[in-house]
Amino acid sequence: MSIIEVSQLRKEYPSFTLKDVSFGIEKGRITGFIGRNGAGKTTTIKSMLNLVHPDSGTVCYFGKPLVGNETDIKKRIGYSTGAVNWYPRKKIRDIVGVVKGFYETWDEEAYRKYRELFTLDEQKTPHELSEGMKVKCNLLLSLSHRAEVLILDEPTSGLDPFSRNELLDIFTGLKDEGVAVFFSTHIISDIEKCADDIVYLSRGSVVAATDKAGFAEQFSRDGETLEETMLRLEKEGSHA
Repeated sequence: MSIIEVSQLRKEYPSFTLKDVSFGIEKGRITGFIGRNGAGKTTTIKSMLNLVHPDSGTVCYFGKPLVGNETDIKKRIGYSTGAVNWYPRKKIRDIVGVVKGFYETWDEEAYRKYRELFTLDEQKTPHELSEGMKVKCNLLLSLSHRAEVLILDEPTSGLDPFSRNELLDIFTGLKDEGVAVFFSTHIISDIEKCADDIVYLSRGSVVAATDKAGFAEQFSRDGETLEETMLRLEKEGSHA
């Protein structure tokens, strides 16, 4: 059984519709969520977290529906939907002091490990951080309470290539510990480097939800990289 099951998720806006999105996420695997800007990736992720309310469909974690079990489920997952933008002038140390009170599973050792790895100065405020360091700050909070699932919207956005590789290596280490990592990105090389599975969204619909080898077998032409395949599929889709 998948650790997350998204089934027939639908959300209608005046100019865009998320159309019956379905896929599963497995324990101990990295799933890359790809699609061009405006495809519906952020709407899907926010619906998965009940940050926006879908018109229909269900999201289940650990075999339980999110609706009715949201508090317990969110204690077991880590999520980041962008850079830290709350308490911009509070010291990171003080923000951490508030956040860790919500999690019985807060791991101070893990917090110190990732803080040092990210070279994050907890005496600074989010306002003083670069965009890349804000992303790392949000990830630090997600990684410090032994989450069983990480759901991340563009986590590598704003990071330099070295920091991106560092973060992808962290994802691989977490996968080896049994954590499910689900992250959206428009940087296809990140998917090629670390993802086990791919969910490809185009114009609000799931085009593919499969392992990376299966995706290449189904969609790629001889000699194509994943990025070249994506660009071709989007070009062909724009004329469909």
